[in-house]
Amino acid sequence: MVHGLLDPGEVTEPLGISEVAELLDVSPHTLRYYERCGLIEVDRDAHGHRQYDAAAVRRLVFLSRMRLSGMPMRDLQQYVELVDRGESTVPERLDILLEHRDTIRRQIRELQLSLVATEYKIATYGGATGP
Repeated sequence: MVHGLLDPGEVTEPLGISEVAELLDVSPHTLRYYERCGLIEVDRDAHGHRQYDAAAVRRLVFLSRMRLSGMPMRDLQQYVELVDRGESTVPERLDILLEHRDTIRRQIRELQLSLVATEYKIATYGGATGP
């Protein structure tokens, strides 16, 4: 679902861990892991249950998209640390994202070549290629 989640601002009230896990199509374990790694801080209700506000969901959408695109945890941790340090770190954050964009573009090119090779073999075996 993270692929289609364009406006996490739609979160108007705090969500529990199960709701956020379903929304992002990740496991609750993953969300707890992100918290342990220092990528996200989550408020707790009177019973000690995690409560994810809109800001937490926005950050988790970003984190999920970066992980989906292959960004290493150490890079995410560095990025989040810079974000938490404030506006003076924008140039460093930009460098991280520019480098990651280059990696994503390279992966896309490699996947396109893999798709061509796969479609060639499908056609070789008499199968139909295309969408």
